[in-house]
Amino acid sequence: MQAILFATTNQNKVREVEKALADAHLPLKILTRNDLTNPPAVAETGKTFTENAALKAHALANFSHLPTLADDSGLMVPALNGEPGVHSARYASDHDDAANNRKLLLKMTNLTGQQRRAVFKTVMVLSWPGNFERDLVVSGEAHGEILTQLRGPQTFGYDPLFYVPSQGLTFAEMSTKQKNSLSHRGRAVKALIKELPTWLGQFN
Repeated sequence: MQAILFATTNQNKVREVEKALADAHLPLKILTRNDLTNPPAVAETGKTFTENAALKAHALANFSHLPTLADDSGLMVPALNGEPGVHSARYASDHDDAANNRKLLLKMTNLTGQQRRAVFKTVMVLSWPGNFERDLVVSGEAHGEILTQLRGPQTFGYDPLFYVPSQGLTFAEMSTKQKNSLSHRGRAVKALIKELPTWLGQFN
């Protein structure tokens, strides 16, 4: 069975990918950073989601000698010139969701209507050790708007502020299954699954 390293410690992401692989009947084993001994920390110095995902995929593929998947995601508000963008997790403070949400709300205080439109984006890069010119790059987007206050019991990231008009709910109010069917990451995973058999076949 082919093993793929997923360059993350987020078990929610791992379970999502594992379920998608199982549903697609792809016999792949997913390993994570937790399965490695002293894996390198990778500075996310890229200017785009794709650059950051590639930095992580390449570094961990070189280290592990395994095909490696990495992702980078963020929220973009066109009225804020695309902020928070690649800095989403560190917008106000490193991985402090409450602080990041407060900063976003403050910056959007005077924005109304269409000015509150926002896009969540995920880019995934799958790399084969020593063959980075053949990287598989997929992405997914979710469109919505930013509310003026938090809504929903799930407090991950910007989910309590990201409202999807077609559902009448924020991401934080949705079940995991419902969110995965609509989310940027869920759509990126679907695109990955579609391309994966052909991509792997070129190395066999």
